[in-house]
Amino acid sequence: MIDPPKLLTVGRVAAELGEPLHRVTRVLATRKHIQPSAFAGTLRLFDRRAVARIRYELNLIDARRCRKPALSESEAGHDN
Repeated sequence: MIDPPKLLTVGRVAAELGEPLHRVTRVLATRKHIQPSAFAGTLRLFDRRAVARIRYELNLIDARRCRKPALSESEAGHDN
């Protein structure tokens, strides 16, 4: 049996991407090509493809602003 797709709310998308909620909502408000996969009442639900598009748009914004994303301790390395 095929599992149903995992759909995420805007808040869950923000938490998964490690971004503030206002950045994700701004991307969704200004990028009309990113559409929810479903609705649960008034909640918008996004699939993995939409989450990837949101991540791409956030990275694009950061690149345009020359803003480096925060590195985790494992990524940063400890060069002394």
